Amino acid sequence: MYTIKLNNMAFHAHIGVLPEEQVVGQSLQIDLITQIEADPKHDDLSTTVSYGDFYQKVQTIVTNHHVKLIETLAQMIITQIKALDPRIGKTTVRIRKLGLPIDGVLDSVEIEMEDE
Repeated sequence: MYTIKLNNMAFHAHIGVLPEEQVVGQSLQIDLITQIEADPKHDDLSTTVSYGDFYQKVQTIVTNHHVKLIETLAQMIITQIKALDPRIGKTTVRIRKLGLPIDGVLDSVEIEMEDE
């Protein structure tokens, strides 16, 4: 078993509860951490899981789904990443929302969700 991490993937998405968030959109940063139940051998990609597939799947989800909650987005990412290959175990997603419509000083808000 080993871990694959995709750190700080950056996307622009139309996500949020407020109408202006859905119209204007905002920047998201996403981290994906997956436990892989595989034993890579002989420098052969078929003996492991391609992290390139992970990026493409996350990009497709963020681009094609307009949800209100980043929690919903995290659930979708976990479900669809785990469906890619039965060797994918525990999966953790962190989503940071930048440029928030909050009357205060902060860099971002982040949720972390994991599933086994």
